Amino acid sequence: MKIKTYKPSEINSCREASKISATILDELNHLIAVGITTDEIDNFCLDRIKKLGGFPAPLFYRGFPKSTCTSLNRVICHGIPSKNRKLEEGDILNVDVTTIIDGWHGDSSRMYKVGNISVKAQNICNITHTCLIESLKVIKVGSSISLIGKKIEEIAHPNNFSVVRDFCGHGVGLNFHENPSILHYYDKDYDDIKFVDGMIFTVEPMINAGKYHSKILNDGWTAVTKDKTLSAQYEHTVYINGDKIEILTESPNGVFYN
Repeated sequence: MKIKTYKPSEINSCREASKISATILDELNHLIAVGITTDEIDNFCLDRIKKLGGFPAPLFYRGFPKSTCTSLNRVICHGIPSKNRKLEEGDILNVDVTTIIDGWHGDSSRMYKVGNISVKAQNICNITHTCLIESLKVIKVGSSISLIGKKIEEIAHPNNFSVVRDFCGHGVGLNFHENPSILHYYDKDYDDIKFVDGMIFTVEPMINAGKYHSKILNDGWTAVTKDKTLSAQYEHTVYINGDKIEILTESPNGVFYN
C-alpha cells in the first residue's frame, strides 16, 4: 500500500482549510438550538466556508447534495441536511465540515447537544470524545496503525459501547480520501502498516450505544444504527511532522468538546 506523504512546506493550504473547518465548528456553538433546521445549519456552514475563501468538499462529491453532513441521534454518519428536520430538546447532533483550499482538504466533526440531553446521550458523547483524544496519543512514526483501533476498543467496550466497522478514518490531503484506511477497531491485518513521517489522515471514531451494525437509508447516504440506538462521532485531521503529531483541526478557541 502506497501512503502519500507531504513536507511541512507543502501543506500550508491544508493547514488553512483545517483551521476554517475548526473555526466554523466553533461558531456552531452559538447557532445550534431547539427549532433550527439541519438545512439552516448547512446553509450557515456553506456561507462561512465561502466567505473564508474555501469550498465545501462534500457538495456534489459522488452526488452528495449538501455542503455538510448532519447526523442526528441514531444516524452514524453522512446524514443529509433537511428543511424538514428541526432540532428538538434532547437531540445529539454531529456536524461534519470539510473545507477545500487550493485543492487541500481539512476534515473535522463534532457533537452538539440540544438543550438537556439524557444521561446515556451525554455518556456516549463523553466516551466517543475520549476515544478520539486517547487514540491520537498512540500515533508515532514506525508504530502500527492498528494501535488506533485497539485503543478505541479498550475505551468503548468496557463502557458497553460498540465501535462501528463499516466506516473508518482515511488519508487526506490533495484528495478527500487517500490511503490508508484508519480503522477504529482492531484488525491484525493492519499490524504491519506503519505510521510514516509526513502522513495526513483523519481519526473519526463512530461509537454506538448498542451493537456496531449499520444500514443505509433509501437516500443512499444516511447510515443509521441497525438497532436504532444512539451513535456519536468526533473527528480530527492529523499530520505527522517528524516526532510531533499536529492536530490540524484543533479548535481555535479551545471548545472542541463541551
